[in-house]
Amino acid sequence: MIVKITSKRQVTLPVQVLDALGVGPGDQLELKESPDGFILRPRRIDYSKLGSLKDKIDPTVEPFDIEKFRSEPYDPSLRD
Repeated sequence: MIVKITSKRQVTLPVQVLDALGVGPGDQLELKESPDGFILRPRRIDYSKLGSLKDKIDPTVEPFDIEKFRSEPYDPSLRD
């Protein structure tokens, strides 16, 4: 498989490659150098390195309901 480098040094990866990596818009890819060349792999969040937030969340605060927020009408005058 051959990909072209643009004048801005950008590369578009074929959809088959992105599907095989399991990535989509907004995801990040990591390039790692190895003796055989470069390895391309998806960059995932290592949840074991994240601190627990359970003790920092006020238990009396109701969770945010994104679906309810999306379904509520909005005032067009509040837009940019």
